[in-house]
Amino acid sequence: MLTSKTPHLDLHGEEVAVTYAIVNEFLQDNYKMGIPEVIIIHGKSTNILTKEVQKILKEHPLVDHFHLNNWNLGETIVYLKEK
Repeated sequence: MLTSKTPHLDLHGEEVAVTYAIVNEFLQDNYKMGIPEVIIIHGKSTNILTKEVQKILKEHPLVDHFHLNNWNLGETIVYLKEK
């Protein structure tokens, strides 16, 4: 269940070249803490970060599934695999 306390990562202003490292560390940290859902904020202006984040999530071994937030297309909701 998503709440205001759901961990989130804001990628606004980040370069695409460092996105993988930041997202990977964020996912690993939350997986280790047993947090099942996280939010990645990438914005929605040019879709460059959106596409990069989705590419990373499709291949990441800790990700069960993900989808764009229906209420805010600048966010992706990520569901991590169970330990």
